[in-house]
Amino acid sequence: MAVRGSKPGPSGWRVLLAVLIAVPGLLVLGAGVWLVWGVVTWDGGGRGPEQAPCEEALAFGGARLPQGAYDTDCSVQSFLDTMYEGSFRMPREGARDWLADMAPQGSAPVEGCWSGADLCLDMDQDEGGLPPGAEAHHVSVDVFYENATTALVRWSAFTM
Repeated sequence: MAVRGSKPGPSGWRVLLAVLIAVPGLLVLGAGVWLVWGVVTWDGGGRGPEQAPCEEALAFGGARLPQGAYDTDCSVQSFLDTMYEGSFRMPREGARDWLADMAPQGSAPVEGCWSGADLCLDMDQDEGGLPPGAEAHHVSVDVFYENATTALVRWSAFTM
């Protein structure tokens, strides 16, 4: 018997309905939190750049290591896309010719680059093309004159 002025307690079907609505909502919320946590803490599969032969790195961009190159240091990083980066030194007198030989028609080495390089060359699959045999979609080369005889070359080639 109910006391006058008090409301009756929830019936069984209302409790069941509340549980049926709350449980899927909590599952979706938990999955969302788990996804956000995974994205925030993901480190790309734990695979940072690995050393790679510079011949391989340059070939990926359709180029060859120039005559007289030394102090070579190249790496590769790959997950969904592939990126090769590297640097080497070469005789300064051959830098412009090496860039010009690598560039397809329409591309030419640029002087006074935004990167601060003395010479640079950016080649894209969509804009002017890449050298024959290139697997990369974009290649970027910066040449810095270190002194009267030496040029430092920084190279990157990647897919998109």
